[in-house]
Amino acid sequence: MPPAVRVRALVVTWDAADLLPACLDSLEAQTVRDQMEIVVVDNASKDGTAELVAERYPDVRLVRAPRNLGFAGGAHLGLADLDADYAVLLNNDARFAPDAVERLMAELDSPGSQRAGAATAKIVLTTRDAAGRRLVNSTGNIVTSGGTGTDRDWLAPDGTESTDPDVFGFCGGAAMLRRAALDDVGDFDPSLFLYYEDTDLSFRLRSGGWTVRYVPSAVAEHDHAASSGTGSAVFRYYNTRNSLIVMTRHAPWPVVLRTTTRQLLGLVRAALTDGVRSPGTGARARGLRDHLARLGRTLAERRRLGRDAVVDRSALARLLVPARRIAADPPQR
Repeated sequence: MPPAVRVRALVVTWDAADLLPACLDSLEAQTVRDQMEIVVVDNASKDGTAELVAERYPDVRLVRAPRNLGFAGGAHLGLADLDADYAVLLNNDARFAPDAVERLMAELDSPGSQRAGAATAKIVLTTRDAAGRRLVNSTGNIVTSGGTGTDRDWLAPDGTESTDPDVFGFCGGAAMLRRAALDDVGDFDPSLFLYYEDTDLSFRLRSGGWTVRYVPSAVAEHDHAASSGTGSAVFRYYNTRNSLIVMTRHAPWPVVLRTTTRQLLGLVRAALTDGVRSPGTGARARGLRDHLARLGRTLAERRRLGRDAVVDRSALARLLVPARRIAADPPQR
């Protein structure tokens, strides 16, 4: 009798048929493939993604969204009927090493890890530095005292990254989530659409008394931002809006003030440098506008989350990293 399905591997994709085969091939090659189901959420792609999955990956379940729901909405849709112990996330522009899922699952199965709500992989970039060394994309997510969510060890040469297994949050590009933790605090917020959705869920896990573990032996390789781009107006809009929403929901008030100030100054700098009519400046302005438009709702969410918290905000504040220690500000997943 085959082993029971213990893991749902979830890939959210949109108009990236050229990227998807390498991603899915890496999931098909997992050492625990017989304990996995693979689900692709197709965000209404128009490039033949659905046909590609149906023809080349008959064992993969395809869920077709009615429109582009972003990563957050797509992941929420893909987790809606989760009945496995774990869900593993992999970006469509990333590939897992063959034993990565096994190692993530072993971490969450290990004695003493019952309150680990997530395990985050070591993600390395496909690019290399001048010395030929691989560069690290993420060893999990951190939040700074300035209100920035970012990848721990961004651009560190491989072998020089952090070894601390306890990290504030998981990187949604390659991570495993415990279903019991999702049942407790909820999964991804579809309204965030794109960026900061993993930071939001990490905050909820932490405030619910769950931890996040970094598993260096679980490796994924990532073509960073191959599917979205980090210089676009789309990136700038969601990064601006969502950083403000997420920090206002979860962070101590001094952090909220600092991130709001940072975003306002970013808008002023963009207007002076690029012009008020530039796409980037407009995207920043719309992000701030839309954050303010839903501020009443965000504050109500803040009050509810505070009432339900197992770990209060003052304790979470001790997990934040001083902003001066972060040399770069890579985009969130």
